[in-house]
Amino acid sequence: MAVDENKLNTFLGKAVADLGAAMSAVLISIGDELGFYKALAKEPLSPAELAQRTGTNERYVREWLGNQAAGGYAIYDPASGKYHLDEEQALCLANPNGPVDLPGAYLIVQDLFDVRERALQNFRSGKGMEWGEHNRCLFHGTERFFRAGYNANLLASWMPALDGVVEKLKRGGKAADVGCGYGASTILLAKAFPNSEFVGYDYHAPSIETARQRAKEANAPNARFEVADATTYKDRDFDFIAFFDCLHDMADPVGAARHAREALKPEGSCMLVEPFANDRVEDNLNPVGRVFYGASSLICVPVSLAKNGPALGAQAGEKRLREIMVDKAGFKSMRRATETPFNIILEARP
Repeated sequence: MAVDENKLNTFLGKAVADLGAAMSAVLISIGDELGFYKALAKEPLSPAELAQRTGTNERYVREWLGNQAAGGYAIYDPASGKYHLDEEQALCLANPNGPVDLPGAYLIVQDLFDVRERALQNFRSGKGMEWGEHNRCLFHGTERFFRAGYNANLLASWMPALDGVVEKLKRGGKAADVGCGYGASTILLAKAFPNSEFVGYDYHAPSIETARQRAKEANAPNARFEVADATTYKDRDFDFIAFFDCLHDMADPVGAARHAREALKPEGSCMLVEPFANDRVEDNLNPVGRVFYGASSLICVPVSLAKNGPALGAQAGEKRLREIMVDKAGFKSMRRATETPFNIILEARP
């Protein structure tokens, strides 16, 4: 069989870049924890200066900096021998309150390697893995990465895209955040709408414990948190119910959607924030789709299969979500309210 040298070299170039990225994942996490990015965001530093600023060893720092500059995560000035972050790099690497918290995402990657052997067994057996069985770094990394997106979009564009929800919550309403995790979205909404009551539900008790502490630290007394499954919480008469990046993970997404419809007031609204996905596989074969298919293989699908769920996966797409919400759960309508490169935001009405 004749080999096309140009195609071979193109593929190998891509593969080497991916190999370097995989190796760099651990170093990005280390740089985040040791404060390297924050120091480089303030001023250009030599390896010795960065080591001195962070209380670390210069020899290790020198190699770390070489890796970061080679990957485009830092800038090297040969004339001075110093490294720094430009404004765009600093925004994504050194600002946890910015629009993208990349180091948070690498904590998720850390968990994926941690669960590799279990995943290998699941691929062979078809079994699943509960959310709570993952390493704690997954919970922390997910909260960091998603929180950045919520900070950038939730109040500025997602909520205003819904029909009349902002006005209701300004006046004073009742809202639920189902699958709230550490409560980042719940607290953000509670702070923005102090006249409304917010309750976050999650079946993972340690996450609820953390959410309660975060709400106390954020001085958000109108946010409370309860350990409850998406199909068993007792409260009713909600003006607004939200699912942030979680419905596709659930063992019973139809039951969760139906329960939300029944818990809403007749004029209420349900918001789904889901990973961005087109309905056809071929339309998801891009860098964002690659990330989401990867996370889906090792987190989302196993969580659903752990309780014999349908395993919608992180690339479910709007058509399948509409089948869940409208055809099966009984919502009268659903529309795409808005979108970002990473999320689709859907509004369903009972």
